[in-house]
Amino acid sequence: MQEELNAIVAGVREKAPQITTRAEFEAYKATISGPKGALTEVMKGMGKVPKEDKPAMGKLINEAKTAVTVEFDAVLERLEASELAAKLGPAIDPSLPCPDLSRGTLHPIAQVREEVVALFRRIGFSVAEATEVETEHYCFDALNIPGDHPARDMQDSYYLPDELKVSNVSKEGDEKYLLRTHTSTVQIRTMLKEKPPIRIVAPGRCFRRDTPDATHSANFHQIEGLYVDKDVTLLDLKATLDHFVKTIFGPKAKTRLRPSFFPFTEPSFEMDFFSPDLGKLSNKWLEIMGCGMVDPEVFKAVGIDPEVYSGYAFGMGIERIAMILQGVDDIRYYYQNDVRFLKQFA
Repeated sequence: MQEELNAIVAGVREKAPQITTRAEFEAYKATISGPKGALTEVMKGMGKVPKEDKPAMGKLINEAKTAVTVEFDAVLERLEASELAAKLGPAIDPSLPCPDLSRGTLHPIAQVREEVVALFRRIGFSVAEATEVETEHYCFDALNIPGDHPARDMQDSYYLPDELKVSNVSKEGDEKYLLRTHTSTVQIRTMLKEKPPIRIVAPGRCFRRDTPDATHSANFHQIEGLYVDKDVTLLDLKATLDHFVKTIFGPKAKTRLRPSFFPFTEPSFEMDFFSPDLGKLSNKWLEIMGCGMVDPEVFKAVGIDPEVYSGYAFGMGIERIAMILQGVDDIRYYYQNDVRFLKQFA
């Protein structure tokens, strides 16, 4: 029996390297370990082996089975590698040009941001940016927002740990760091660095502790504008915003200002617009932004004389504009990274 086992193992070792297809492998495997295979027949002969010889014989059979299994596994691994290579085709030459000519595109929100920024650049505004991590002074105090204002509550703002040190964000005093809740902080830092006349737009990402729903997100984008010079009036603000609305939403669009309140502007307004060219939103008054003349207290906080200079400011959500222009009814679609959705605006 030992001689039979040795012959079977030797035969497998000789035949295995010559197998080239899976069908050939399965057929040969059946002749060795199938129901009527050579190794199976030897194992059936264990019943005729004397009792005292069975342990030694069982050991020999197990060794033969292990040797055969090793050979078969090697064949199977070689065949699978060959099949995979056949599916992949010839090796790729990395020096050849890419056959895929499709290109990516800007995110829908980024597209609208670039369109709005380009509009204001054409009428003399420059782009100003700053960090998304801010301090209470620049986010609230310098904007004339009092300490008991709801916007400063932990429910509305993302405050950072007290022990945090941010080397590139200056502090006015011993205030806390937080993620900015609006891009008005860029206006404050710009007025501290530059002297009037100042004409900027400040696009960027903001953060508030909102529960996500169809119109709210804890992460969103704003674009704010600021114009400071001598003899700036409410008429200048209205003319600028009329130009913005007519350019973005069509020449037939109309605007209206409704009195409101913001700590950093006086007088303050909510601005609505009306356009016949917006599909299902046509011929409806839609709120689009807040605006107003810069409060004298804000000028005092940044060292600008309110007796000499005046200015206006406005701010709007980029997602809000995008949703109107693109016919999107749920802000969450912009953040789900669904390529099917994003490709619609490519």
